[in-house]
Amino acid sequence: MRTLILGGARSGKSALAERLAAATEHPVAYIATAQAHDEEMAARIAHHRARRPAHWHSVEEPLALADALRAYARPGGCVLVDCLTLWLSNLLGADDPERFAREREALLEALPTLPGQVLLVSNEVGLGVVPMGELSRRFVDEAGRLHQALATRCERVLFVAAGLPLVLKGSLA
Repeated sequence: MRTLILGGARSGKSALAERLAAATEHPVAYIATAQAHDEEMAARIAHHRARRPAHWHSVEEPLALADALRAYARPGGCVLVDCLTLWLSNLLGADDPERFAREREALLEALPTLPGQVLLVSNEVGLGVVPMGELSRRFVDEAGRLHQALATRCERVLFVAAGLPLVLKGSLA
């Protein structure tokens, strides 16, 4: 089963994904996409690391997400990706302007073929005002398009607000 978990900043989406991963009782591979470019982000990464069970396998992959998913998805296993909007940001800032399109297509092609459980965490950024800057508008547009494409490929889609999940597709159980 593939699950897309959307929510705003500090909505509880990562905590929900971690609870769902633990509930599978399968071995978990946690693919983290964040990069510590400053102290604040380093602190966020440290907080997430400390919250994970020690027996989960952690993988840091800021760009080649489809490759990492293919490498770690297993029958009887669970892969948790946190988070897609950081991955998107990493790719939009990459030196190769075409890399995002290639990586996005690779992710969308790989997702339906992956064995085991896959949990994808992402920030819903399209609920606010339209950003003023060109890059910010592109980020919001690309995130929205990515979420729509992923939602069609996932059996379950959840939206989290105030730590409470709302089922958009599939069921919570």
